[in-house]
Amino acid sequence: MKTLKFKAHLVAPILSGEKISTWRLFDDKNLSVGDELSLTNAETTREFARAVITDIREKKLNDVTQADFDAWERRDNLEEMLELFRGYYGERVTPESMMKMVTFRLHQ
Repeated sequence: MKTLKFKAHLVAPILSGEKISTWRLFDDKNLSVGDELSLTNAETTREFARAVITDIREKKLNDVTQADFDAWERRDNLEEMLELFRGYYGERVTPESMMKMVTFRLHQ
């Protein structure tokens, strides 16, 4: 089982079904459709749910469109996205960085 960490403020939207996707750069877990996930609170390291990956799309940050934001946290422009992802991954994030747009479904 693979683990994905989420900031504490995202736990409630995930549990309510409002948030069903995440964008991940530099995939060191080799995430794939069908993978079983343990979703954990990044601050407490406690598991708060289990899920399965139902879809994955890959795209460069530079190629993100407005439609992509419907399933994710909206940012007004590329610079805001770069700033956000650099907070998670450091300065290696560029407009050419590849990301995985991961959609998941919680286990009932």
